[in-house]
Amino acid sequence: MTDEELRKLVLNALASVVPELEEATLVADKSFRDQLDIDSVDFLNYVIALHEALKIDIPEADDPQLSTLNGAVAYLGRRLKKAPSP
Repeated sequence: MTDEELRKLVLNALASVVPELEEATLVADKSFRDQLDIDSVDFLNYVIALHEALKIDIPEADDPQLSTLNGAVAYLGRRLKKAPSP
C-alpha cells in the first residue's frame, strides 16, 4: 500500500469519527486532538476503524504514533511491511 493510499485510509477513518473534517485545513504533523474536537473515545473509534480497514492489530501503546497524519501513515506503512501475508 502506498503512502497516498494510507493517507486516504487514515483520513477516512478519522472522518468516521469527525464527520465535519476538512482535509484541506488539517496540518499533517500536528496532533489530531489539538486540531479537532475529539476525545479519547473518538480517538479509540478512529484506531478501531484503522484496525478494521487494515486487519492488523494496533497495540494501545502505539496510539501516540497515530495521533498525526504523518505519524499514522509512517506507522501503518511500517506495520504493513511486518504483517504476515494471508
